[in-house]
Amino acid sequence: MVATVRGKSAKVVRATLGFAAGEGAGAGVAYALLGAPESGGGVVRVAFRCRPLAALRGRDVAYAALRAVAEEVRARGVQRVVFALDDERLARDLHERLPVPGPLAMPYVSLRCALNRFAEATVVAAGEAAARDLTARARAEVSLHIAA
Repeated sequence: MVATVRGKSAKVVRATLGFAAGEGAGAGVAYALLGAPESGGGVVRVAFRCRPLAALRGRDVAYAALRAVAEEVRARGVQRVVFALDDERLARDLHERLPVPGPLAMPYVSLRCALNRFAEATVVAAGEAAARDLTARARAEVSLHIAA
């Protein structure tokens, strides 16, 4: 599933995401691999806040994580980006512009606004090993903070 927001592509940065948030306190962390390590890309860590609602099954966490990473990537001067994450539902929400549950309405609008700040932003559901590895890393970090 692919969701694109505006523009033509020229030099496009690929940002592969993994993320997690703790229950209750709402502290979350996202990791994004920008580009490929062999081309000078690196991993960026971005903290975010989200109080996960069990009924949303992580959709709210995905919205908050992608928004936080989008803001960080934009702050680094990137104009064209492909966000790859292991969440097909988020890509479908953005691509098909379907109604979202009430608790996701504001996070959806906020995420759309963050993506619209790019000349081009594409969100793809990618079952990449890198995304799974980054998600595992984020889950480990979140679980350590919960245990502490």
